[in-house]
Amino acid sequence: MTTAAPHSARTGASMAMAAMLCVQLGLAASVGLIDQLGAAGVAWLRLFWAALLLLVLVRPRPSAFGRETLLAGVALGVVTSGLTLLFMAALTRLPLGTAAALEFLGPLGVAVVRSRGIARAWALVAAGGVLCLTQPWDGTVDVVGVGFALGAAACWASYILLTQRVGDAVSGIGGLAISMPVAAVVATVVVGPGIVGRLTPDLVLAGLGLALLVPVVPFALEMLALRRLTAGAFGTLMALEPALALVIGFVALHQVPNLIAVLGIGLVVAAGVGAERAGGRSSSGPADETPHSAAETTLLCG
Repeated sequence: MTTAAPHSARTGASMAMAAMLCVQLGLAASVGLIDQLGAAGVAWLRLFWAALLLLVLVRPRPSAFGRETLLAGVALGVVTSGLTLLFMAALTRLPLGTAAALEFLGPLGVAVVRSRGIARAWALVAAGGVLCLTQPWDGTVDVVGVGFALGAAACWASYILLTQRVGDAVSGIGGLAISMPVAAVVATVVVGPGIVGRLTPDLVLAGLGLALLVPVVPFALEMLALRRLTAGAFGTLMALEPALALVIGFVALHQVPNLIAVLGIGLVVAAGVGAERAGGRSSSGPADETPHSAAETTLLCG
């Protein structure tokens, strides 16, 4: 690891934390719209706006993408759509904290496979925390909801690997301007026809705000974070997301955790801190040398 790696890891971890906070705030804000548009409708509206915003602000150039990178970007769009649609479906059947904890099994799988030594130990600590958060032994979890969340977990594992690959190959957040329109097209084919007729101006405007919270800003931050963190460390760090979900679910949705869930929060926080210290990449991808465009800087910093 180079001397710059610890600073790079801290920067990457800060980006990942900010991304997780945006995601959980956006999901909590989405709950009120689900009654009007359904889970799939809210997911589709967010993806539609995200794709439009990225196309306008980033203006991707076809010449910036090689064939393999373009195919990886398309695949990233497909799994992004699956991740969004499946998780929103899980959210209609499970508490926010439980759904997020089950979804974390995807990043955890990446962390276990990609990590070595102490980094793998932190991944196992995170797994213990997730068990405390989900508490599968109490038998009250909705089986269909669990199935949706596990499907989202598989998509999230693929998302991490593909995001790192695309992010290393393309400067700034240009890769998202390819993947997000693909995700919007997939979601439109799957659920769009049944949603368009139910839209109102207020719902369309609310969708724009949600798209910034989830997925535009967090996905951009995650792509940049994965240039600074190993996939294994990033996957372990994502253990903090179920804990954030539990806290936000308590504050915003009045979903009260028990003492075992609070213990789970402590374990995943410890694992997240350990992953941040052990997970810096020894070198950045080639794209990391390229400065962001003015539009990309505006999108991330406001």
